Amino acid sequence: MTDSASRSPKNTLLVGCGQLGTELGQRLAADGVQVYGLRRNATDLPSPLKPVSVDLSQPVTTSLPDVDSMVITLTPSMPAVDNEPGYLMALKHLAQALPKTPARVVFVSSTRVFDGNPASYPITEDDAPVPASQRAQLLVAAEDLARELFDATIVRPAGIYGPGREMLIRKVRAGEPVNRKRRTNRIHQTDLARVLELMLTMPQPPAVLHAVDQTPGVPLGDVVDYIAQRLQLEPPQGSVDGVVGGKILDARLLHTLLGPLYYPTFKQGYDQVIAAAQG
Repeated sequence: MTDSASRSPKNTLLVGCGQLGTELGQRLAADGVQVYGLRRNATDLPSPLKPVSVDLSQPVTTSLPDVDSMVITLTPSMPAVDNEPGYLMALKHLAQALPKTPARVVFVSSTRVFDGNPASYPITEDDAPVPASQRAQLLVAAEDLARELFDATIVRPAGIYGPGREMLIRKVRAGEPVNRKRRTNRIHQTDLARVLELMLTMPQPPAVLHAVDQTPGVPLGDVVDYIAQRLQLEPPQGSVDGVVGGKILDARLLHTLLGPLYYPTFKQGYDQVIAAAQG
């Protein structure tokens, strides 16, 4: 928060404060922000985050803190409540429980909202979502609800990875076949936390922002080959279908606003993840 033109939140509520929220919270707290972490059981959140243990699948009966900013990182897989998606019900319960709507709200969605878009051109923030799967349709509905309830800005990260998010490394270790031609997009968790901090602090954030590193659309085969090389293992074989698939996300807006990433490509990112795992 060195930009003199930036806004500085005084207190922030992180809703669904998991790995990403915790990393963001520690960044904000280091800049002097009072940070509250809300999740079902928040008792093990690290200091200086203040725990708020609340189950948003139910109406909230306790008082939530009065804050000037909020970041929502709930999971779409929340179980349904009375035949309504738990993901949407949680947003409604949150809105009802807040003393007032914070001045700045950021809702973390996913680039999965484009899973029905077959285009091979780079997809920008100006492209309308094309949800095909039930998960993508739920994400789009949640984005709309977050705008309605909180006037939220939307951040859509691609595949999030980092320490503790090592699914692809596990696949390489297991020698599991992958679709080597599939176009992939990703963002390191630390850079995503920086993106969210930027969205809280910049004077006029964009309504929607894609969070993708500088290698959008990279073939999955290139990524697993690099991981295998670093681990001194044989690279995984290709899966049977071999269909290209996937999409390319245009993230020029992000890089213009944020500047250089800590982990601009999967190579620097997985170097860090592997080094962290090796202690």
